Amino acid sequence: MYQRIYVPVDDSETSNLALAEACKLAKEVGAKVCLAHVVDLAQFGWGGTEFLDASELQASIKQAGEKVLSQAESRAQTLGVQAEGKILESWGDKIASVLIEDLQNWQADLVVMGTHGWSGLMHLLMGSVAEGVLKQVDVPVLLVRNAGD
Repeated sequence: MYQRIYVPVDDSETSNLALAEACKLAKEVGAKVCLAHVVDLAQFGWGGTEFLDASELQASIKQAGEKVLSQAESRAQTLGVQAEGKILESWGDKIASVLIEDLQNWQADLVVMGTHGWSGLMHLLMGSVAEGVLKQVDVPVLLVRNAGD
């Protein structure tokens, strides 16, 4: 059975639903849980920010990411699971690629993540981190969708 469950988190309700499912499963099978949140620092790393302090903006993005991760860790603890949390930094890389590298290094044997269920034009414009992970990993992926999306 699964012993290492990897859960990408953001500040969405869909992510919270996926975290709850991962915690239920982890409690049932005694698995370790890793929570990961990706912050994209490239958006303020170059160009167009000559009137802004890029390093200050990047620090603010990291701080917001730490808050998201802390809230997810608290939710997991409330659900009876001690979870290891980590902030991953992206410098313009696809978020799915950042997550895949980390979950492979952590040796996850299951990924549990939310999907927003976008289709059509929204899917084309926004892409899908969940789809990117699903298509590229060799471990099972449990996708949790928010019925409200």
